Amino acid sequence: MSASVRAATAGDVAAICRVCTDAYRDTYAGLLPGDYVERVIGEFYNPERVAGEIAASPPGWLGYQVVEENGRVLGAAGGGTTAPGVGELFVIYLDPAERGRGLGTLLLNRIIEQVTELGADELWASVVVDNDKGIPFYRARGFEQLGKRKAYGAGPEDDVWTWRMRKLIP
Repeated sequence: MSASVRAATAGDVAAICRVCTDAYRDTYAGLLPGDYVERVIGEFYNPERVAGEIAASPPGWLGYQVVEENGRVLGAAGGGTTAPGVGELFVIYLDPAERGRGLGTLLLNRIIEQVTELGADELWASVVVDNDKGIPFYRARGFEQLGKRKAYGAGPEDDVWTWRMRKLIP
């Protein structure tokens, strides 16, 4: 595999928006209400917001990371720390046509490296209940389910829940 992970730049904004939008729609089609999916995409994966989040603002946000191959961005991820010793994977998405090639693992490993450098010894992620693409990915990489909470960004009228999953970092 000739793919590599790097910190995103301003030139990656459109590609990050495309990848996250396509992957979000693909992942949650039939699982979450369509209006919820489009609302989340509009809020989190619009060019203005992504452009404002390209750069790191440590320790809470370590900037977008992208995986690319032959100059094409195939995935994006971002994490940070939420408390001393505690890392959080806030976002990770791949172009749906590129799943199963190890690209998600490359991105996850980059986030683990980043939070470890800040002293984290655990990494948390929120995964939508019944997400049959995400849950097996995290379990295969040592995450365990430790609780459930309402999805980030879900309003009082939204019945969208996530598993809180944790991986201990050796």
